[in-house]
Amino acid sequence: MARPLRFRYSPDHWSEQRVRQQILQPLRSNIGARAVTPQYEIGANWETHRFEMQNGDVALFARNGEEAYWMGNTETPSSLWRTDKFGWREVPYRVTRWTQRELLATLYEEDPWLADYPHISWFFLPVFMSKDGREATRAFFREHAAGFPDAGRRETTRYFEEFLETGALDEYRHVMSGKLGTSSHVDRVRMSAAMGEFIAARVLTEAGYRVEPEIEVTTGHSLDFRAVDDRTNVLVEVTRPQPPKNRAAAGPVAAVRDTAETKTDGQLAKHGGGAVLFVDCSSFRDDAWNAVRGEQPEVHHRPAVVYRARPNGHVEAYRKGSVPLELEDAITFAD
Repeated sequence: MARPLRFRYSPDHWSEQRVRQQILQPLRSNIGARAVTPQYEIGANWETHRFEMQNGDVALFARNGEEAYWMGNTETPSSLWRTDKFGWREVPYRVTRWTQRELLATLYEEDPWLADYPHISWFFLPVFMSKDGREATRAFFREHAAGFPDAGRRETTRYFEEFLETGALDEYRHVMSGKLGTSSHVDRVRMSAAMGEFIAARVLTEAGYRVEPEIEVTTGHSLDFRAVDDRTNVLVEVTRPQPPKNRAAAGPVAAVRDTAETKTDGQLAKHGGGAVLFVDCSSFRDDAWNAVRGEQPEVHHRPAVVYRARPNGHVEAYRKGSVPLELEDAITFAD
């Protein structure tokens, strides 16, 4: 499975002729590439190229006489096979800005509704325009309401747009957008679990904490977040039970117990304690969540927060154990 889009870096001189011979001609022969005029200017001493393929792929190339950067959701020409890859924050700003503008224009041409959500579009651009995942990731928001039940695409996309525009995860864009994956088909369970981490990050941010994702611990595992403020430094692990109709569990209460037990018997058990478990029931419909909220089942780990978020921003929850986080500004507790 291809990864989210990254840049390839060539520390060589590239002339116009070399671009035609070593990039355009091989791509034209293999997949019907054509060179088109880029839509945007890059400025300074950079020259830019845009290549479009018959199958809908697109590639971009920027050069300045001393070095060059390539990005594409298509096959890589053999002349660039041995080049190093770099993330979006690791290349010159002019190159990043130009590339984003070109790819966003293509994204909005293919999915115009996303233009109403510029932060979603920017944040998930590495997967929205990826080689294998561009159709599936957009469809997950467009047709599956980003994993929320009984909700439309616009209200659910707005929920994540409002959070991402805070910039709380900008520094971690590559790793967090990559969690959505670049599979060619929609895996609603896996993708919903990925978006559960964004819901958890929104809850923590609204409660006043800074969040840092993918915290490595001494067991060799990574926990989902570190929540930090002037007085607090707490690790948080997130799990998202499947809705009861999608699993073998007898009902919503059993679904919560079983999913939490899997997490606590595995990753959290090896960590040895000290982390807060977030059990995200945002995939549950009203009746299923009402059953969980009413019974408030144990989840085999303390401290824990079991909650459900809705696209209007309202979050209901109950706690187990002494949770070392002040979450009342973000959550309505039923306990």
